[in-house]
Amino acid sequence: MDNYKIKDIALSDKGKQKIAWAESRMPVLMHLREKFEKQKPLAGMRIVGCLHVTKETAVLVKTLKAAGAQVSWSGCNPLSTQDDVAAALASLGISIYAWHGQSVDDFYWCIDKTLELKPTLTLDDGADLIFRVHSEKQELAAGILGGTEETTTGVHRLRAMAEAGKLLYPVMAVNDAETKWDFDNVYGTGQSSIDGILRSTSILLAGKNFVVAGYGHCGKGCAMRARGMGARVIVTEVDPIAALKANLEGFEVMPMDQACKIGDIFITATGVKDVIIKRHFDKMKDGAIVCNTGHYDCELNLKDLYALSKSVTEIRPNNEECIAKDGKRIYLLAKGRLVNLAAAEGHPSEVMDMSFANQFLAMLFMAKNGKTLEKKVYDVSEEQDQEIAGIKLKTIGITIDKLTPEQLAYIKDYTAGT
Repeated sequence: MDNYKIKDIALSDKGKQKIAWAESRMPVLMHLREKFEKQKPLAGMRIVGCLHVTKETAVLVKTLKAAGAQVSWSGCNPLSTQDDVAAALASLGISIYAWHGQSVDDFYWCIDKTLELKPTLTLDDGADLIFRVHSEKQELAAGILGGTEETTTGVHRLRAMAEAGKLLYPVMAVNDAETKWDFDNVYGTGQSSIDGILRSTSILLAGKNFVVAGYGHCGKGCAMRARGMGARVIVTEVDPIAALKANLEGFEVMPMDQACKIGDIFITATGVKDVIIKRHFDKMKDGAIVCNTGHYDCELNLKDLYALSKSVTEIRPNNEECIAKDGKRIYLLAKGRLVNLAAAEGHPSEVMDMSFANQFLAMLFMAKNGKTLEKKVYDVSEEQDQEIAGIKLKTIGITIDKLTPEQLAYIKDYTAGT
């Protein structure tokens, strides 16, 4: 009991079944586990991770351990931990501090418990772990070779820290790998966010006005999947280029002040606070549904929503009915947390396969090279991206063409012309 705190260890058998299912759907990561299990390239490494405790994450944790690492883990969101998976990891001897429904104090207590391992490497989703080291546990930074970051919001925080000269060790921006954000962020977020909305509402999407705030990778995935379910998709944006892309891809584009009057379902995917605030809630239809798929719950101003409400009642799991003083009803999903993880199971295993393969290889890179790197944010190499994509294609039975020597020479021949 000293090396974990979870909801209930009796859930471990159910969690192990879920992990086994994920392993059957994650051939790239399983290939890497088999490749490095005998070599133990992470022997002597102490990895502290702060990332959603899902069945896919468990496959990553088991792979890190198989490669020789000692691991301690916490969840990166108070509502995203799957308690049966946490129990399974604890039963396998993994040091883990995570349960669904944490308070903010619980959340940081769990991070602090993992840091008792005195990490040599950190693996983060949202940069809360890294920032905890930098703000409260700076004495640990000297022993940390490097870290990795999984999500857009975390990468933005870390690049800002690096620019300010405050980053104490090098970090790999795993999120920015093509085999991560062009797949996980688009197809994973799109499908799992729709999954979370349907689990918490059981509504018909066809014919609804579906408002997506933010047309980055995650917003693009949500818009794509909502249209596939028959919804009329409206995009709100602040970036002219992103707005133009949304328009040319067939979506209606307008400001939130206009969209709030006609939307049936709203999902925020911007990474910025106060995307939907009091004046928007005031103008929404009776019965409007609001949710968020960005990393933090600040995109919806919940203080504004609750201040407008004379009553708030959870009428379904992860679905609060907020009734305004005039009787209008607005439905808030997953308390404004990531709807795909708080109200569903997160991204499908098949797409997390590549993301977590990137995490694993980035850990190997940092273990080997971290001492010699500058204290800044690094991109995943093109070679690693290509390797992971190639393995993925092979595991799903797809072969592609190769450039001939003549074609390779032509590409480099700047004298070739008309």
